[in-house]
Amino acid sequence: MQLMEFFYGVTMAARIAYSSYIFSLVAPSRYQRMASYSRSSVLLGVFTSSVLGQLCITLSSVSFLTLNYVSLGFVTFGLLLTLFLERPKRSLFFNRAEAAFNGAAPAELDKMAGGDKTDSGDKTDSGDKTDGGKVTGGWRQAVLCRMLREVCALAKQSRLQLWSFWWIFNSAGYYLVLYYVQILWDDIYPARDNRRVYNGGVDAASTLLGAIASFAAGYLKIRWALWSALVIGVVTAIQAGLLLLMNTTANIWLCYTAYVLFRGSYQFLVPIAIFQIATSLSKELCALVFGVNTFFGTVLKTIITIIVADKRGLGLSVHPQFYVYFGYFSLLALVYLLMAVVVVIRHNRRAQPPELIPIEGQVQEKSPEAATVQT
Repeated sequence: MQLMEFFYGVTMAARIAYSSYIFSLVAPSRYQRMASYSRSSVLLGVFTSSVLGQLCITLSSVSFLTLNYVSLGFVTFGLLLTLFLERPKRSLFFNRAEAAFNGAAPAELDKMAGGDKTDSGDKTDSGDKTDGGKVTGGWRQAVLCRMLREVCALAKQSRLQLWSFWWIFNSAGYYLVLYYVQILWDDIYPARDNRRVYNGGVDAASTLLGAIASFAAGYLKIRWALWSALVIGVVTAIQAGLLLLMNTTANIWLCYTAYVLFRGSYQFLVPIAIFQIATSLSKELCALVFGVNTFFGTVLKTIITIIVADKRGLGLSVHPQFYVYFGYFSLLALVYLLMAVVVVIRHNRRAQPPELIPIEGQVQEKSPEAATVQT
């Protein structure tokens, strides 16, 4: 089990590296579709493996050991494909220009616009340079310190804050639902008492819907700077309603349907979050922020599990757990919707034209000058 957890951690780290690597291959204007294509491709692969595995077990009575060999074969084939991918010659993070070490590097879309909204990058730190132009600031240039400075500088961007907040909190709740939904299904429709159980098919259907939703997200054109919080709030509110439906219904098919929609709605926002975060950063910082968000999301998920489900905490059964998850998503939806209201109000205030001076006032102001001219 410990060996399995080790390789699972390696796999998750590789996924973060892949998510950032793909953005080095295309222009920032294509980030949204690139995130959509990559996410939908992963989900289609999961869907295909689920369907093939179910068919092999149901129709051909293939053993689980044989399925493991088949999985190993596909993983080996994927490894061979990576040998033909373009490889970076050096680390972008540790081989950047000198100014980037004193603050956040300009975002990719800012570079395309010909500007840099980050003021801190223009500042230099005396005593941290050599004649060759390389930064040598001692302990201040240690790997951990440099990473911490990058995170602190980047955390000031409102768009990055919003989508990182979503990544951490919504992903934690999403995976908690995935981990315990099988127990909920078994409570509604016990597998030991029924021969026809379609849990695997439902997982495949939800993955397929997620792939379609992820692909469609690449073609959604709205003003994300204005409507991001509203979109997140509406989707999160829908997810909260679906969780309440799953927990209160006694119809397994209704529970299945709610689960499929729940997963599809989450996967719809994933490529948008990746695209929004990537366009807020320079290419060399994508992996750093993705990794930090994933780490905090995992920590939050662990804390909630210990408090809600573990025997060391409340040790709630499955239905009270899902009421907690419903309240969790409802609270998040309320926060996002309040943020959306604030963003819209600020936008409307900035969009209002300046008040015009009344004509009478202008005449009165000019009247002394006119009197002087007449005299």
